[in-house]
Amino acid sequence: MKFSGSRSLTVVALAAAAVVLAACGKKEVVSNEMVVKIGHVGPVSGAIAHLGKDNENGARMAIEELNAAGLKIGDKTVKFELLTEDDAADPKQGTAAAQKLVDAKVNGVIGHLNSGTTIPASQIYNTAGIPQISPSATNPKYTRQGYAGAFRVVADDVHLGGTLGKYAVETLKGKSIAVIDDRTAYGQGVAEEFKKAVTAAGGAIVGHEFTTDKASDFNAILTTLKAKKPDIVFFGGMDAVAGPMLRQMKSLGIQAKFMGGDGICTTELAKLAGDAMRDEGVVCAEAGGVEGEQKVGMDKFRTDFKAKFNSDVQVYAPYVYDAVKVMATAMVNAGSADPAKYLPALKSITYKGVTGDIAFDEKGDIKNGALTLYTYKGGERSQIAVVR
Repeated sequence: MKFSGSRSLTVVALAAAAVVLAACGKKEVVSNEMVVKIGHVGPVSGAIAHLGKDNENGARMAIEELNAAGLKIGDKTVKFELLTEDDAADPKQGTAAAQKLVDAKVNGVIGHLNSGTTIPASQIYNTAGIPQISPSATNPKYTRQGYAGAFRVVADDVHLGGTLGKYAVETLKGKSIAVIDDRTAYGQGVAEEFKKAVTAAGGAIVGHEFTTDKASDFNAILTTLKAKKPDIVFFGGMDAVAGPMLRQMKSLGIQAKFMGGDGICTTELAKLAGDAMRDEGVVCAEAGGVEGEQKVGMDKFRTDFKAKFNSDVQVYAPYVYDAVKVMATAMVNAGSADPAKYLPALKSITYKGVTGDIAFDEKGDIKNGALTLYTYKGGERSQIAVVR
């Protein structure tokens, strides 16, 4: 169709104006919105997938709540996106997952679950300048590498293993204590700290045997330890190995109390151990814990989590949840999601979470970290005490 004269010019002018207005409108929407990508990595496949999924669900819960709150960073409304990766508790897969998140240009990372994946992955995040908060890695090395962006929201193995070692001697009155560890960064680390504390408290280590995080037959090492008549067996490792180990201890007639760190201190352990789970026969510690008024918030979290995911909290979902909220709060406080700009706000954060008060020391460790001691009764985990 042809137009002539002033009518043609008017139509062209109107069309051009419409294009300009549309473009301006689109630009205005984009300029007032911001997408912030938060990465999460944990083992959602393999023997401890139940723990990885627990952590991932904690992150999902936090992200959904942040988006519902309509937060602003600076003058921009923010939409948080969760990018999840599976590391299968394997260090090589962990570094590959870390690189994928770096390539996706995430603004921050929550994870990994295991020390053995967290530590090598931290090198990749550090090189990329991306802050990382681990909700559960307890090996001291993680925050002792000098990385400015490495943080954790739970106490480390020095505190965890040390507290358990002292408890074994002074409260459980252990006289001959045997140790087994799975040779992972976590298992070996917590076992060594446990041994130091036992010795310092005047206890005797009668044997130290080794397994792997994928083993299922422990008869040889348990038979060796049985001959030394231990009254306590400490295991540095995860619940997927601890459950079968307890079954084999029972079949060999080993009546010793069984101890371990947060890796075994799960709601799943009783199922994995079956009829080998004697009342008060297991004592473990979770790196974290609340008491008094703070317990109300944690109880509500557990209730909400069960309603949302139809599963009980295993161990660290609340710590992942808080870690996501802490990272988002640092961005809001800094007025920026740029890692370099919100990192100082993260270092100086003071946050009241469902897991308690969160603030970091100069290394990136949580200040005044708590531990919760547990046993099992009637197949259920039962709290003994919160200690700091």
